[in-house]
Amino acid sequence: MSITIIITIVTLSLLALLSAVILYFIASKFKVYEDPRIDEVQAVLPAANCGGCGFAGCRNFAEALVKAETFEGLNCPVGGAPVMAEAARILGKEAVAVEPTVAVLLCNGSPEFRPHNTKYDGVPDCRIAHSLYLGETDCSYGCLGYGDCERACTFDALHMNPVTGLPEIIDDKCTACGACVKACPRHLLELRKKAKKDRKIYVACQNCDKGGPARRACKVACIACNKCFNVCKFEAITIANNLAYIDSYKCTFCRKCVTECPTGSILEINFPPRKAKTEAEPEGAAVKP
Repeated sequence: MSITIIITIVTLSLLALLSAVILYFIASKFKVYEDPRIDEVQAVLPAANCGGCGFAGCRNFAEALVKAETFEGLNCPVGGAPVMAEAARILGKEAVAVEPTVAVLLCNGSPEFRPHNTKYDGVPDCRIAHSLYLGETDCSYGCLGYGDCERACTFDALHMNPVTGLPEIIDDKCTACGACVKACPRHLLELRKKAKKDRKIYVACQNCDKGGPARRACKVACIACNKCFNVCKFEAITIANNLAYIDSYKCTFCRKCVTECPTGSILEINFPPRKAKTEAEPEGAAVKP
């Protein structure tokens, strides 16, 4: 072997060794320390990576939990209280109790109440259709029915009803991740407080037009008549932008607003049949949530 080849091999070996030493010191200098508790917390999270916690994924949420001084404002809607309690145990912190929520649809405009008068022949996508025109009915606020919310749900908790053309939520499967809420371009899905026996009372309408036009567009539209507002003794109802809204955290389920609504835009879900009105038990007596 010639001397030139030997010198070349030795030189390259020395350069490789020198480069390795330099890279080692650079790596040591700029090494980022990662708290090992992040892996422990991530292991107890549901690994759904749904973004319901407000972070990009479970790993990011685990990092936030480790860095946070308290769990205030931090919650995993999919794992719920048991997961947050376990994360708190690992980190030696106190879990903050968060009331569970569930998604509801703020629209009841099926063809029965909101007849179609045009035909959309474009891409079956709510965001695209919403950006192009008002919809197939006279209501420009109602559900478009192309299933963006259904496609966004990774928990099989939401399906489009082929008869009504509206999404239906399965409460037992809903994790309140909020993916469907973000997917709807008309803001027709909302996370509301989850009560016992899955009972709900809410205004299933988002039509902000005045009473006459709203009612002509949909028979069950809210017309902001103030009747529900006037009968509510718990300040759970507000009227704004020609639309009534019921606060799920203030509502006591007395159901008086339901019977007062002249258009039927206020829905009561999973309640027992109403009893006959008597002097001893007036209609609208509060139902324990």
